[in-house]
Order: sequence, then C-alpha cells, then structure tokens
Amino acid sequence: MSQALLIFGDTGRSTDLFHVIPKTIIDPFLYAEVGDRRLAVIGVIDHEGIRAVDPEIELLDTTPFGRTELLRSGLSWIDAQLEVSRRACRELGVTRATVNWDFPHALADLLRADGVEVAVDTPAFEQRRRIKTPLQLDGIRRAQHAADVAMGTAATLLRECAGGLTAETVREEMQRVCSERDADLPDDVIVAVNGQGANGHDSGSGPIRRGDRVLIDIWPRDRASRCWADMTRTFVAGGEAPPDELAEYWRLAKAALDATTAAVRPGVDARELHALASQVFEDAGQPTLRALPSDAALPDSGFLHGLGHGVGLDVHEAPGVGLAGDVLVAGDVITLEPGCYRKGFGGVRLEDLVLVTDEGAEVLTDFPYDLAP
Repeated sequence: MSQALLIFGDTGRSTDLFHVIPKTIIDPFLYAEVGDRRLAVIGVIDHEGIRAVDPEIELLDTTPFGRTELLRSGLSWIDAQLEVSRRACRELGVTRATVNWDFPHALADLLRADGVEVAVDTPAFEQRRRIKTPLQLDGIRRAQHAADVAMGTAATLLRECAGGLTAETVREEMQRVCSERDADLPDDVIVAVNGQGANGHDSGSGPIRRGDRVLIDIWPRDRASRCWADMTRTFVAGGEAPPDELAEYWRLAKAALDATTAAVRPGVDARELHALASQVFEDAGQPTLRALPSDAALPDSGFLHGLGHGVGLDVHEAPGVGLAGDVLVAGDVITLEPGCYRKGFGGVRLEDLVLVTDEGAEVLTDFPYDLAP
C-alpha cells in the first residue's frame, strides 16, 4: 500500500503548491509525495524552471502517460491532464491519497474509480506552511516594511488634512508607495471614516475632515515571494484631540495588544491569547465575543472578533488566534489585532505582525500607535 500526498493545480492559484514549488506555473499539474519521493507530473516546457527553484523534485513528463493521444482523441486539455494524473498515480502505486479541501472533485472521482482511498486532511496542509521558510520570511519582512512606509504616508495626509482629502485618496497613495517597494496593495484595504470603522470589513469611502476618526487596515503582498503583511492603526484627522470614548477604546486596545504580545511564545494555545485580550475589555465593561452567549445577537459595541490569524502565502491562514485557536510554534507569523467599536461611532483597532521565536515574539511592525497622525 502506497500512501501519497497529492496537490493538483497551478502555482498562481494554489498557495499549497506554490509553497513547495515557488515558481509561477500557469497551467495545472499534479504534484505528489510518495514515501521520500517528491514528484511533479508536468510537460517538459516547465522542467527547467522547476529545477531552478528545487532540483530535488523528480520531473515526470506527461507524454509517456499518453497526453498527446488523449488530446487527439478529442479530450479537452484539462480532462487530458486529469487522466494523465490518474495514470501517473497508477504507475506510482498510490492506494491512499491525502489531499486538501480544494483538490478537484473530478480527479478524486477518477482515483476512487481505481480503488484509491482519497481523504481530505486540511490541517496536515496547514501544518506544512506554519513554519516559514527563510525566503518567505524575507518576503514578509519586505511586505511589512512597505506597509510601515505606506501607513506613514497615510498619517502625513491625515495630519495635514488638506481640503478634498478622501478615503479614496489615502488608499491610492498607499498603493503607490507599496508599488514603489515591489508590493501590491489590494483595492479593498480599509480606510474607514467615523462610523464606517465599526462595520467589520467596510473598505471605507468619502471625505475626511479635521477631527474625523479614521481606521486604516492594510495588507500588502510582496511580489517576489508572494507573501503578505498586515497592520492596522487608528487616527484622528488633523491631530485634533480624540473624544473621550475613542481615547478609552485606544487605551483598552493598546493594553490588550501589550498583554498578548508579551504572552506569545511557542507552546501557547492561541485561544489563551484571545482570552487574555478579551479579559482586558471585559474588565472595562465591554462586551466580547468570548463572553457572548452562543445564541445571542452581536451587540452594538465591544471587542467582537478574533484576536488575529496567521499570515504567509495567504493573508488569512493557520494558526487561528481566536475562539478556535492553535498551539503556537516557533516560525509562525501571526497578527495581534484587538479593537473596540460602537456602531455608528466607529472605534479603534491596533494590529501588529508578530513572528513567534524560540524566545517569544519579534514584532515585525515598526510604526507608532498614537491616535495623532
């Protein structure tokens, strides 16, 4: 009986596949791990590119598996590729296959028709990507540096608060700054004004005036490594004094961030970090997701989301840092992003990117927390 781990896709869309072959390959193919062998079943046109990034991967051309004849018989390109993958699994003697949640149903059906047991094990794939490679960590650091600089640009715009300033203007300037540093900032990053800041993932829009409360959450991606960063800060435009309610939200968010950062270390269950942050808000009388009855509707104010998430080839990936947390390991990169909000008013979120080290935590974000931009 041969146990295999299988991935089918292209590296542009499959982050699990790009993790093992960090090279852009636009057409889907089969990657397999069988025993101590690592193999890619792919046309020769892509062989040299794969060898350049990982010469240890065995490369099996599709032609000996009858790809040309399959195409001549009238099969579509993708159906031929699926049949080639099925034949390759036969040759490799695969009888049991571990796959991720997005493994193609069509290929799973072909394998099961051959008697192969196909089992989805998403946690197994998540674990493979938890400890970042040196190249990935370098990319995350570059992306975070771009985020820090972009946030500085936003802070300058908000401090000056010139006439005609809008959430769209701030977003476009941050995108420009990130692009200059070889990072891409998506169009839906958050520049939320006043009450928009309490609306979850509302991207924000419209004019920004002196005294407005502006929550900025950005997640640029480094182009070379395709790894992400993530950070959030909150400002009062024009450097005006914050209202007492906002100042209190900031105090709570900063206290929760400080407490959880100090508690990060390998072996800690991330649920404990979420509980630690929640306690800060609960002690101040604010509702939290942890304390909310399971059948209750969300209240209009409080700390009502998870504390954070893993970051890497996906901006949201394992480990979870919330009600369903994972035990941290050295090499994890996570966000810590406590916040407090009130519907119609807005709120404060402070988010840092943190590398879990053998000694504890290295904060990768390098930007002040002040409400004054």
